[in-house]
Amino acid sequence: MSELTFDTLIDDGNYMGSERARLENKVLLDELERKKKARSLAVPTDDNRVKARLREIGEPITLFGERAADRRDRLIYVLSQINAARGEDAMQVEEESSEESSDEEEEFYSPGSLELLEARKRLAEYSLPRAQKRVAQQRIDSKIPLGRIIDIRKKVFAEVKQIANLGSQIGDERPISQVRFSPNSKILATGSWSGNVKLWNVPDCTPIRTLRGHTDRVGGVVWHPRATLSQSEDAVNLVSGAGDMNLHLWSLNSETPLSVMKGHADRICRVAFHPSGDYVASASFDTTWRLWDVATSKELLLQEGHSREVYTVEFQDDGALAASGGLDAIGRVWDLRTGRTAMVLDGHVQAVFSIAFSPNGYQIATGSGDDTIRIWDMRSLKALYTIPAHLSNVADVRFFRGAELLNGTPDVVMNGTDEKPAEDSTEEWNAGYDGLVKLWSMSVDLSSDARLLASGTYNRNFQMFAPESVV
Repeated sequence: MSELTFDTLIDDGNYMGSERARLENKVLLDELERKKKARSLAVPTDDNRVKARLREIGEPITLFGERAADRRDRLIYVLSQINAARGEDAMQVEEESSEESSDEEEEFYSPGSLELLEARKRLAEYSLPRAQKRVAQQRIDSKIPLGRIIDIRKKVFAEVKQIANLGSQIGDERPISQVRFSPNSKILATGSWSGNVKLWNVPDCTPIRTLRGHTDRVGGVVWHPRATLSQSEDAVNLVSGAGDMNLHLWSLNSETPLSVMKGHADRICRVAFHPSGDYVASASFDTTWRLWDVATSKELLLQEGHSREVYTVEFQDDGALAASGGLDAIGRVWDLRTGRTAMVLDGHVQAVFSIAFSPNGYQIATGSGDDTIRIWDMRSLKALYTIPAHLSNVADVRFFRGAELLNGTPDVVMNGTDEKPAEDSTEEWNAGYDGLVKLWSMSVDLSSDARLLASGTYNRNFQMFAPESVV
């Protein structure tokens, strides 16, 4: 199979040539139109009135384990299905209040710069071959016997259950807001409310360097994808964002930033490095997330779309998509190549504090202030699972990525008739404010070799966990 590139994608016009493709496209468009109309339905928010409406249309008033928010979502879905069957644009539903606004949202576009246009082209050229390789590998994975997959999962889960506390270290004079392992798993970066970013040797937890530059609490710290691997120590290896509304780019050889990127109008909560290492995204309380060019330190994109503060942002491994979540309880998936919204993650009833793409490329995990984690599937455009993981806010969600993924090695190595499934991409880690298993954890991360787990806490220290065999 020839490699998929930006040019060959433009020349390929055969997708809509078959009758099957046209029918599949029509089904997708009909579903998108149904969801669009569903968002305009006026549905009561009072749970008793929701139950009454469900009873009126002949649906069960409650399902096992169903919460009030899920029940209202089910009512919206049923009403939209009825409307679609009748060919109506909307169904008259008693509104919560006569003062509720029924104005439709109007789509608008903002002009972009030539630099953004070139960046979108480069993102397409970067992501298309990676997506092609991922899909080809997943087709190979689908042929692995179910019994073998179950055995692998049992082995992984057995190791997870044996993780023990390796120790803790006072990280700063104020709470630790973010912890992130370097790609080679030998350095831990911590960001704190004091405004400092610190580097630590692991697992010894001895300090290496303190990076000073921020004047307010650090909200996000993230490593360059090739830092500590092939990236020069004098080049950009880290990026951090803080309450002073600035992003700082750091090397490993200096305590002062290489560059300061300014533009946000309010505090920065989370930052993310694009898999290519050429771009950085930042989420801010100014209700936007922004895309920055690392080489020029210039802002390429100011992306609106959330009605309240944006708290988290993350990139897909292919590099084609970005996801953002905010205090409006909504997550959005963005196509970086076109600027359009690819999916709306609507289901949480409280703020979305964390978001993460699965290495499989089509699933997303979100952690929320409603104490749950939701797993979303971009293929079916809906939530697959709701995980009641904590007794308080879910502050951070991370998928495990092994070093093999960073080096481009496939998940399954084919060697004649021998198939060796990789044991990464199967674990998910999360931190919360429940004060039980994780003591007021504000952030969590797992090393790429799966030997260490770090947790940043409100009581100013970070804790290290490891399998009992390592301890």
